[in-house]
Amino acid sequence: MKHTNATYIAQTRCWLENVVLKHNLCPFAHKPFKGGQIHFVVTDSARPEFLLEDLQHELEQLRATPVSEVETTLLIHPGTLEDFMEYNDFLDMVDALLEDGGFDGEFQVASFHPDYQFEGTRPNDAENFTNRSPWPMLHLIREDSLAQAIDSYPDVDAIPERNIETMNALGTAHHRQVLETCLQTKKESE
Repeated sequence: MKHTNATYIAQTRCWLENVVLKHNLCPFAHKPFKGGQIHFVVTDSARPEFLLEDLQHELEQLRATPVSEVETTLLIHPGTLEDFMEYNDFLDMVDALLEDGGFDGEFQVASFHPDYQFEGTRPNDAENFTNRSPWPMLHLIREDSLAQAIDSYPDVDAIPERNIETMNALGTAHHRQVLETCLQTKKESE
């Protein structure tokens, strides 16, 4: 079912609040969320090459926007790369764009997908839910901001292991229920 952009954003915000922030998966996400500095963008790109163009546009927009206004961007792309393996292969194109487009060292892109699976895990392992979002998504991160956040965080190296422990303790059924609840979120106009 195709939704309005507002609904895709509402579903993503639900996930951000009820997974990422609630379980402190990214301790650096609280400040920009509370400050209204996360830019949510939905693209209707139906092909990977168009999504790559949208990504380049959003990187340029982020570069041109003061960090005080927009800290980070979530580029939600529900109409393309719904297959996780295709999405995972696409990330090589993202890396090439960062390097060839002159964004390397200024931005990095984190990846989220409804079927995200870390190498060496099984599809139903709860730890995969650290990167499972309601819709395929690219997270555009300013490297300067990330470096500042890392410098002020006491034990950044412990974050991944703590996240795995948290997700495993909550279990796969819990995470599926949270994602399903978020996918039921709709804007009134829909």
